[in-house]
Amino acid sequence: MPPSPARNRRADAQRSRAAILDAAVRLLNANPDAGVEAIATAAGVTRQTVYAHFPSRERLLAAVVDHVTEEAIEAMDAADLDTGPAADALLRLVEAGLRTVWRYPVLLRAIASLPVSPETDHERHAPVADRVGRVIRRGQGTGEFDAGLSAGWLVAVTVKLGHAASEEVEAGGMSYEDATKALRTSLLRVLGTP
Repeated sequence: MPPSPARNRRADAQRSRAAILDAAVRLLNANPDAGVEAIATAAGVTRQTVYAHFPSRERLLAAVVDHVTEEAIEAMDAADLDTGPAADALLRLVEAGLRTVWRYPVLLRAIASLPVSPETDHERHAPVADRVGRVIRRGQGTGEFDAGLSAGWLVAVTVKLGHAASEEVEAGGMSYEDATKALRTSLLRVLGTP
């Protein structure tokens, strides 16, 4: 039985959306001022198709942020968070996420200037915070991490330290390698790891 026309349209729409996001990530990382027309051309679709999926440039940029976040989450999940000491797992998680986002330095600078509500920011960080929290609670349970501080506090500090490392690299204050080393050292001290 041949696929239904509606199923074909949905599949075409999904392919178009994916092509638009891939093109947007690529172009905006090279030039944060790239327009919708350039993104449409790079994606092999019309400008109208871009607007059908993303009614405004802001909605497209929000989808790009979500796309990069999903990529970082996939990298974190591939870091084998349930194996070995919790400190090693946490460092693998953080470094996997940072390696992903640091591939998009121009894009991240452009996105950082966008207004984001605290609720939206919290929603975007929730999958990261969940994974960090899981590893921190495991480390507290095994005595690797300081159990005198709440897991929620340690998650917040871990996320903020990751942002600080990114900001230092973006500002040219540290190399990727130096920022990674400083982040590792800082995290282990905050977590109370010997």
